Amino acid sequence: MNSYYKNKVVAITGGSEGIGKALVAALIEQGAQVATCGRNHDKLYRLQSEFPSAYLHTTVTDVSSENDCRRFIESTVKAFGGIDILINNAGVSMRALLKETDTEVIKKVMDINFYGTVYCTKYALPSLIERKGTIVGVSSIAGYRGLPGRSGYSASKFAVQGWLEAIKTELMADGVHVMWVCPGFTTSNIRNAALNKEGQSHGETPMDESKMMSAEECAGHILTAIRKKKRTLVLTFTGKRTVFLQKFFPKLADKLVYKFFFKDGKLVK
Repeated sequence: MNSYYKNKVVAITGGSEGIGKALVAALIEQGAQVATCGRNHDKLYRLQSEFPSAYLHTTVTDVSSENDCRRFIESTVKAFGGIDILINNAGVSMRALLKETDTEVIKKVMDINFYGTVYCTKYALPSLIERKGTIVGVSSIAGYRGLPGRSGYSASKFAVQGWLEAIKTELMADGVHVMWVCPGFTTSNIRNAALNKEGQSHGETPMDESKMMSAEECAGHILTAIRKKKRTLVLTFTGKRTVFLQKFFPKLADKLVYKFFFKDGKLVK
């Protein structure tokens, strides 16, 4: 098997479903040694059962916990000897207006999306520097353009991208590549699991998932971007258009985003 990923050690947070699971499957197929984590033991067990003979290491991890992140990284290094690529994929969204939302919901989103990325990257850094590896943040269009009803999610993704850009510059002399990817609307469980104003999962999505990019296609684009050492990756036409409009025509972007997410003054998406 001739593959860029053959025998590379790749650690992926949130690999039990969605884009994370698609990344795990694609990497194992290409001969990588994969470590992943998630909060749900049963989902990780099923994942392990799907790849019984693969080089797959899993741990139950809540990335909002620094100790959990440390254990995930340390157990990965112990299992495989080091880490070549870290993909910070674990995340949670929210869907609620600020005027109705408990501030703890925003904190919870920040703890998972931003601090989870910080914790895992910090503990993996010595190995990544030693191997001149790659750090990836799975961000969102919401990291370029704040989205209504998702203020905490947008804040967390802006924070992730700013933080990764800062450490990208810090690590240039160490030979570590840092990049972030923005999938746009992709088929996954993130909208079903999005937190409501009380911090509970919605359990449903107002979006038409059938019209979105599949998690498998998204994973393929991400792995190609990592191999090519791209700085950033923005996926889907809607995603690229949103970033373009936000950069050059922000007032127009305000109007279009409002029209997309609201109907008769009420949040519908």
